[in-house]
Amino acid sequence: MQSVLTRALAFAAGLILSGYAAVAPAPASAQQGEGWVVLFDGKAMGDWDKVGETNWRIEDGAIVADKRTSKTPAYLVSKKPYKDFMLYVEFWASDDANSGLFLRCLDPKKISDRSCYEVNIFDQRKDPSYGTGAITRYVEINPMPKAGGKWNTYEITIKGRQLSVMLNGAKTAELHNGMFQEGPIALQHGAGVIKFRKVAIKPL
Repeated sequence: MQSVLTRALAFAAGLILSGYAAVAPAPASAQQGEGWVVLFDGKAMGDWDKVGETNWRIEDGAIVADKRTSKTPAYLVSKKPYKDFMLYVEFWASDDANSGLFLRCLDPKKISDRSCYEVNIFDQRKDPSYGTGAITRYVEINPMPKAGGKWNTYEITIKGRQLSVMLNGAKTAELHNGMFQEGPIALQHGAGVIKFRKVAIKPL
């Protein structure tokens, strides 16, 4: 009888421990390791220039924009230029959001997919081949993953002529191209609601 009770108690303890493991906090992010620079930590706007007009603000640990006040998209542009780097971004987008991450921009005051590499966030783009997960004008995606209504991660590595993009841990685009060699990065608000919870960069 005692052995049966012992086994039952051990089984119950195992269930409790496995349940705890499922909800236990994950280990510290690798983006906090050596060489990483946090450009936004959920507390302060950080070292960014504003280009265009929208209502950038901090809410619940995220940079949020949901009401553009000009006809053209608005951006947060890093004050520093970057050449080779790893970029980690946590973002939340509404289903109708038009946003993106712009890399190696030629002119910090004129951001576009013609003067930067753009990693898109745009679930409802009319041509979905360059929607979320794609590198606009360079690398199409099919089928297009959806980012709307949830938190997502972009992990981007750009070194020399090589650019690779991972969305939520899955590679969505890879490019070998030497069009843009160095410049600031930019976060876009074009439409809908966009939130950026963490932005970290590691120069290579």
